[in-house]
Amino acid sequence: MNEHIAFIHPKEENKDSLQQLFHKALDLVLNSTTTACEKRPMPELHNLFAPIEIPDAPVPITEIFENLKALIDTAMRPEHPGYIGHMDPPPATFSIIGDMVASFLNNNMFSFEMSPSFTVLEHKLLNLFAKLFGLPHGAGGVMLSGGTLSNLEAICLARNVKLFTHQISLADLKSTPVLFASSEAHTSIHKAAMVLGLGANAVIEVPTDSFGRMDTKALQQKITACKNEGKTPFCVVGTAGTTVTGMIDPLEKIHKIAQDEGLWMHVDAVFGGALVTSPQYRHLLKGVEHADSISFNPQKWLCVTKTCSMLLIRDSALLKSCFHTKLPYMTSHEEGPNIGEIALQGTRYPDILKLWLTLQCFGLQGWSKLIDNGMRLKEQFLKEVKKRPYLTLAATSDVNVICFKLDKDNEQNKALQKFLLDDKQIFLSLPKRGEELWLKAVLINPNIPPDLIDKLFNAIDEFVRVKVS
Repeated sequence: MNEHIAFIHPKEENKDSLQQLFHKALDLVLNSTTTACEKRPMPELHNLFAPIEIPDAPVPITEIFENLKALIDTAMRPEHPGYIGHMDPPPATFSIIGDMVASFLNNNMFSFEMSPSFTVLEHKLLNLFAKLFGLPHGAGGVMLSGGTLSNLEAICLARNVKLFTHQISLADLKSTPVLFASSEAHTSIHKAAMVLGLGANAVIEVPTDSFGRMDTKALQQKITACKNEGKTPFCVVGTAGTTVTGMIDPLEKIHKIAQDEGLWMHVDAVFGGALVTSPQYRHLLKGVEHADSISFNPQKWLCVTKTCSMLLIRDSALLKSCFHTKLPYMTSHEEGPNIGEIALQGTRYPDILKLWLTLQCFGLQGWSKLIDNGMRLKEQFLKEVKKRPYLTLAATSDVNVICFKLDKDNEQNKALQKFLLDDKQIFLSLPKRGEELWLKAVLINPNIPPDLIDKLFNAIDEFVRVKVS
């Protein structure tokens, strides 16, 4: 073992050596990220599959850094101005600093005594986010490692509250429980149903209207049909920012149906929830304030490093009454809860620090500028799509996600994606809707230059003119 630098000595005995080590690592990362324009947004993969082995003896420091550089060189580069294919922005500087500090401190969000300051910070800050979304006094929440886990805990809590399955088993229920989500909802909803023992088929898919939003008339019909079949509806999931087409379900209408039918209303606002920071666009989330639970990922549009996700609960007391698991080996503290008792995860990283530092750096005004700029670019992008009769738009999009395709077969759309990446250094993703491949742009990258959209569509025109028969 490289004993002298294997750990941080608490009496400064290896401080100078550690400073050199961290400077070298920082130089490696900065040299890569600050020169991203010289590379492709997606790396060449021919060196990715070299063999590796578990070393018996310590590897020399120089070799460790060589191995690290090889990984950095073959990583995806979200900071590249041409990276506009996914909901993965370049990280805000202070979220990187937050990650570094949290890793140094290595506190554990499992219990108050393992992370006293971060436990209190998470409790206070999530209460403020709940208020920002319009939830009433008594709302709060927990941080989790990603939107899938946030949705999983939300569905679990809904099931426990409505079906009492925190006390009885699913086998003791007299009828089959079901929940409802649009056909455009994220796959994590089906995964949650599968993990929770409901089965993926318990998610009743509701058709969307011509704009890609949940059809609430169809929702009511599906609920009635399930009741007539002897099933027990317990939850409806509205999506605020669908992954492929960027649509927001009619949350007010969903709330009315959920209220009339006695259903838990969960809103998957993992992406679109960021609109709440923009005075100009927060009206697009109208109805979210009625939700029983909300999932939201600052790691997406707000550019906080992964992972950073939150689950907000309208009545946070339900986390204790319907989800709580006592930790008999942990002391309880009046100053703050043991978050491990009310959250899906036990040991957990203090993601709250990077969220808090990023918020202080940007303020709501800075985050609002990110949102407003993305929406402005979306409108510019849509105009260019609509000018071209050979392009088809999947939906107009409520956020900054645009899904479109050539009026050709899948192979032509795959070829266009490759042409844009190889020849123009612009990366669009290629999601599948039904049996068709579509091109998707997510205009979240703050490094997008003013002329990128013109460059992109000139390239598409060139491809159609030269390569499409």
